[in-house]
Amino acid sequence: MPDLDDIAARFAEDRYLLRRKFFRIFGGGFHLYGEDGELKLYTEMKRFKLREDIRLYSDESMETEILKISTKSIFDISGSYAVVDTLSGETVGGLRRKGLKSFFKDEWVILDEHGEDLGSIKEDGTFRALARRALDAAAILMPQGFHVEIGGAPVATFKQQFNPFIQKLDLDFTPDTSGRLDRRLGLAAAVLILAIEGKQG
Repeated sequence: MPDLDDIAARFAEDRYLLRRKFFRIFGGGFHLYGEDGELKLYTEMKRFKLREDIRLYSDESMETEILKISTKSIFDISGSYAVVDTLSGETVGGLRRKGLKSFFKDEWVILDEHGEDLGSIKEDGTFRALARRALDAAAILMPQGFHVEIGGAPVATFKQQFNPFIQKLDLDFTPDTSGRLDRRLGLAAAVLILAIEGKQG
């Protein structure tokens, strides 16, 4: 039986580091660390999968599954994903990629547990976004940054570190002073963004 207090504590921090090795032909492991440097979540993802089904575990043994991110259709251009708490069976919320619009500037819609729009995740500056897509050097020299909002109020920022070999994403939830964003949904969003959008920045 998983220690539920320990699981809850993994989602109680304000800052995290999400890390993935950059050069892996068949995918790779994602490590999510807390402010104390301890591993909070881990997942492995195969690169060549049309249908996303990302499972987040408590550690590299992958014995205790905590969250699931999945989509039911491989043809869904809007890219809708459900985030489910595996231990409770609760649907935490969802994430929907803004289809064709994200070819120019990455943008996601945050959904509540009923599938209603709750907030947004937007890539910084259109010029920088276009430059990343056009030039490999720009993608390295201008790492991606994302601003997360709920009801028009800032709740988090996701910022990639400059590193040509290892993808690192700094997650900062300190703007969320009212606890408007469920950390489980916020962390799932960061993993999904790094998995899908990370190759662009």
